[in-house]
Amino acid sequence: MKKIVPIRGGKRPGAGRKSGTGKFGEKTTLVRVPESQTAVISNILEAYAKRKIQEISNVVSIDLVSEAMKKTKIPLFEHKVPAGLPSQADDHVEKRMDLNDYLIREADTTFFVRIKGNSMDNAGIHDDDVVIVDRSQEASIGDIVLASLDGEFTVKTLAKNKNGSPRLLPANEAFSPIEVLDGVQFQIWGVVTGAVRKFK
Repeated sequence: MKKIVPIRGGKRPGAGRKSGTGKFGEKTTLVRVPESQTAVISNILEAYAKRKIQEISNVVSIDLVSEAMKKTKIPLFEHKVPAGLPSQADDHVEKRMDLNDYLIREADTTFFVRIKGNSMDNAGIHDDDVVIVDRSQEASIGDIVLASLDGEFTVKTLAKNKNGSPRLLPANEAFSPIEVLDGVQFQIWGVVTGAVRKFK
């Protein structure tokens, strides 16, 4: 009887890192460079990878809520109207509202983030809007989150690939989803719980 010897080693189907999942998000190739120029080439490639991350950032500034929080109660008109206030609005004031109480659950873990760009338009978050981010809330799939990729911030909807890796979705068809690639430092800073917009 012929003895069957198990084969070990060699290439296995499906093994290894999939093409395009490295820090550059695209296929790479082997190139020989002078040994004296290795550090220079490495620095150029690191800068290129960093620039690709910076292109996804849609955050202008981050401000802590607790440092500027002040109680201010303003009239709340309970009667809903199609547009504008009723002609005799003063008769319909039933209580007063503090926007901090309405928008903020935990002041010590909440901060404001100003948005840049239109990648979240269809979620009701527009250029120059201010969103409220709460770090005390645990992010779930489908939540809008403030995420950091290699130190660059972006506000996107949290999703997950079939392999379990995180994915960040824009709310605008003109923008592509962001895949969290191998080697990228990824962190969720908080859940977006609301947005504020000024018209004038």
